[in-house]
Amino acid sequence: MSAVSRHAVSVSGRPEAPPMLFVHGFGCDQHMWRYVAPAFEASHRVVLMDLMGAGGSDLSGYDEQRYSTLEGYADDITQVVRDLDLRDAVLVGHSVSAMLVAMTQLAEPERVSALVMVAPSPRYVDEPGYTGGFAEDDIDELLDSLASNYLGWSSAMAPAIMGNADRPELGAELTESFCRMDPEVARRFANATFRSDHREMLPRVEAPTLVLQCSNDVIAPVAVGEYVAEQLPAGSLVMLEATGHCPNLSAPDATTQAITTFVSSLDTVTT
Repeated sequence: MSAVSRHAVSVSGRPEAPPMLFVHGFGCDQHMWRYVAPAFEASHRVVLMDLMGAGGSDLSGYDEQRYSTLEGYADDITQVVRDLDLRDAVLVGHSVSAMLVAMTQLAEPERVSALVMVAPSPRYVDEPGYTGGFAEDDIDELLDSLASNYLGWSSAMAPAIMGNADRPELGAELTESFCRMDPEVARRFANATFRSDHREMLPRVEAPTLVLQCSNDVIAPVAVGEYVAEQLPAGSLVMLEATGHCPNLSAPDATTQAITTFVSSLDTVTT
C-alpha cells in the first residue's frame, strides 16, 4: 500500500499550483484543518493526511517499534511528500507535527521550501536554562494517567489543552477526537511526544519558518514559541490573538491570516 493510501491523503485546490501540506497534532486528524486549509485552495495544491493511528489511516501498517519515536511519524510525512512528488512545498504542522515537518524539511530540503509551526515545542520538560512547561514528574504523571485510563484522561485533558472554557463545544470536539484513537497507539505516541527533545535540530532548519503562538497554552507556553523562533535561522514569531493550544479550531481566521501573510512574503522573495 502506498503512503498516500495508508494515510488517507486528500488533495484539493489547483493541481499545478505550489503545494501546501497540513499535518495535525496528537489525538487529532486532518478534519481539524477544515476551517483553515480551504482558504488556500484558490492559490495552492492543498494536501491533507492522517498520521498513523489517526482518522482514516490504515492501522494494518502500524509497527510498534517504528512508532516508538517521532522519527517514524516524520518518515511517513516524508514518504507522502515523495509519493506525491511535491516540490517547493510549504508544510504546516500543528503541535508535535511542527517537529515532524521540520524533520521532513531536513530530509527533503529541495522539495520543502518553507514551514509553518503552529504551537510547536521541541522539548516539553524543563531543565536549567530551558523552559518547556513541565517538570519531569509532571510528564510521568501525565503518561501514567493516560496509560491507566485513556478515556478518562482524554475527558480531563482535552478541554484543558483546547482552552477557551467559554466555548465548551471546542473542548468536547477535541475530547471526541482523542477518544477515537486506539488507546495503545495513543499511549505510545504520547510517550514518544512528551519524552522527545529536538532542540538540536532547530538550528539546522534553514527554510523560512513561521512560528504561530497562542497565549495561555498549557502544552507549549509562550517561552517555548520564543525559543523555537530564536533557534531557527530563518524563524519568525507571530503571537496570535488566540488562547489555548489549537488555534486552527479556536481562532481559524487569525491562523489563516497569519499563514496567508507568511506565504505571500515567500512569493515576494521568490519573484
